[in-house]
This record gives sequence, structure tokens and C-alpha cells, in this order.
Amino acid sequence: MTKFAAIDLDSPGQSTDSQDQDHVQAPVAVPAPVSRLAAILIELALAVGGFGIGTGEFAIMGLLPNMASEFSVTPSQAGYVISAYALGVVIGAPVIAVAAARMARRDLLLLLMGIFAVGNIFSALAPSFESFTLLRFVTGLPHGAYFGVAALVAASLAPPHKRASAVGRVMLGLTVATLVGTPVATFFGQAFSWRIAFLAVGAIGLLTVALIFLYLPRDTVAEGASFKRELGAFKRKQVWLTLGIAAVGYGGMFAVFTYIASTATKVAMMPESMVSVLMALFGVGMITGNIVGGWLADRSIMNTIGGSILYNIVILTLFSLTAASPTMLCLCTFLIGCGFAAGPAIQTRLMDVAADAQTLAAASNHSAFNIANALGAWLGGLVIAWGYGFAATGFVGALLSIAGAGVFAVSYILDRKEKARA
Repeated sequence: MTKFAAIDLDSPGQSTDSQDQDHVQAPVAVPAPVSRLAAILIELALAVGGFGIGTGEFAIMGLLPNMASEFSVTPSQAGYVISAYALGVVIGAPVIAVAAARMARRDLLLLLMGIFAVGNIFSALAPSFESFTLLRFVTGLPHGAYFGVAALVAASLAPPHKRASAVGRVMLGLTVATLVGTPVATFFGQAFSWRIAFLAVGAIGLLTVALIFLYLPRDTVAEGASFKRELGAFKRKQVWLTLGIAAVGYGGMFAVFTYIASTATKVAMMPESMVSVLMALFGVGMITGNIVGGWLADRSIMNTIGGSILYNIVILTLFSLTAASPTMLCLCTFLIGCGFAAGPAIQTRLMDVAADAQTLAAASNHSAFNIANALGAWLGGLVIAWGYGFAATGFVGALLSIAGAGVFAVSYILDRKEKARA
């Protein structure tokens, strides 16, 4: 099998966007050249894992009533399982990245997806609501670390000027899950049993383990990798600023999406059957944004992030102003999904500014997005409770994007100053 070798990512020709890349890069474990077919198979294996994670994360939202009924809990209590999973993501990403600093990436990916698979299988067999909630927390632990390490592997397999596109292809599994995996799992879960959905997700996890084992070559740990070095990521201002952009600036998508069903039926007066259409439009938007965003980020990471924030401000404001129109609601839902274009750019930016602590930084990206999820849903719920209506969630999202633009401006200015001194 091909062995991984340590190379210097700051060597000449490694970046086509010198203005956007952090000027300090460190040796990391990346693979020796592999064939294009081998790279495609590796990306496919990693994307299948993302598909399973996305399906497991979002399918529960449509199956909450079924689960609540079986365990005899209220809908609000049932929501705790979603919070438990999100908490697992937020905690698991940095903790696992640091604890596994001396693990080879292939071994770590196999371990993470193994935990995910077993967690979902046991979730399907949970005898009580308490045990199910605990298992959702455990299942969420590998989420962020998996995507972080998978992104690093994908980027290392691609030519330097196409790293973001490679990251986007791996993340494509997550976005496709919103369009295909989640609706299918929800349908069969509602028709038969919610437990079947989690068994299916567990099976996808096991399939991913097999694919990674077959196609991803064994690698060696980067020289000098350690617990202490990974923690060094949190000493870097640009790491915190980039995570802040994700956690604050992209909460708007979740402020709207969390309440999209009620917005459709109570504001646009659309039939309940159209909610699934809106979900599909959002999924198509995420897939489109992911592909286009990777292409744009390969040309300019910072311009892609900054541009996507401005884009979100406009689209989220438009959502609130036109939510009463079924046609505009459908269009805006698709366009809001396209805001996911920032995903590959932010993931790649974190790899660049983390220098020799890339695993922790890359994994923490998904902790930041889960914070954005919680923040957006909470603030959206507040304005609804205050009587401003479901359409006002777009204004909440726009304000979050404006706050994210402020964080981005600080990051951009500091970046210019650092490069001027270099």
C-alpha cells in the first residue's frame, strides 16, 4: 500500500492565492501521489461517511413525534435528543482531535466511523428515553472529528490549487443527505418504525468503515505530532476568528430553516404537503452551494467567505420581506441553502491558519457550525415568542450575518497586517 509522507505545505507552488493563505505552514502527514482513480475512491468512501452522518443527524427531526410517542414523552422533552447530539458534536470534535494527536489518520477515521455506526445501532435498540438520549450524545462525539480529518485527507490528495474543491466533494455527502438520505430515512421510519432509520444509518457507518479500510492507504503520523501541539491551535488568533465567523455569521441559515415549516403554513399559507418540497429545495441549494463554493474557494478563500456573508445578509433580508409569497418563499429557501458555499472555504481556511495543529482546527469547524445551529434556532425562537412572527427569522439571520461580517473584517485586517510585516 502507498505510505503517507510528510511534506511542507509552504513549499513553492503550494498556493495559488497567496493573499488568502496564512504565511506559516507546517509539515503534516499527507499521502504520496496516488492515481486519480484511487483519489476518487478515497473521496467516495469519505463522502459516504458524511452521507451517513448527515442522515442520522437530520432524520431524527422528522421522527421526533414517533419516538416521543413510543417513549411516552412530550414533544419538548423529545427535543432533548437533538440537543444531546449537538452537544456531543461540540464536545467531541476538539477533545478527540487532541486525544488522538498521535494516531494515524486512517486509524482515526476507522475508529470514529466505528463509534458512529455502533452508536446508531444501539440507538435503534435503546430500551428507554434516557438511554436513547445518552446514545445520541455518544453518537455525536465523532461527528466533527470525522469531518475534520476527512477534509485534511481529501485536501492532501488534491493538487494545491484544488484543495477546497476536494474538501467540498467530501462534504457533498453531508449535503446530499439533506436531499436524499433524510427524506428516505424519515419515510421508512414513519411507515414502519423510527428504529429502522437508525439501523440503516448504522449500516451506512459500517459500509464506510469497510470502504475506508479498502481504499485509504495506511499512513504515518506527522513528525512531532502531540497533544500539546494540537492545543497550540487555540493560541492562534486567526483560528478563533475563523471559528467565530462560522459560529456567528452562519447562524442565520439555521434561524430560518428551524422554523421553515411554520413559515410555509402560517405565513405563506402553503399546504403542509409543500413542506417536503421546501426541504428538498433547501437540500438542492446546499448541494449547489457546496460545489460552487469549493470552486470559488480554490480561487480566493477570503473573498469566498466575505462574499458569502454579504450574500446571506441580502438573501435573509429578502426572505423576511417576501415570506408571504409562496413563490418567493420557495426561491429564498433554495438561495439560503446555497449559502452553504462558505463551508469548503472556512474548512480550508482553518487548515491554513492552524499551521501545525490542523486536526484540532479542522475538527472544531463542525463544533462552530453546531453552535451556529443552536444560536440561530434560539434567537429565531425568541423573536417568534416576542410576537414578531415566523417571517422575522430572516431578519434575525441577517443580523447574525452582519455580526459575522464584523468578525470577518477583524480577521481580514489582522491578516493584512501580518502579511505586511512578513
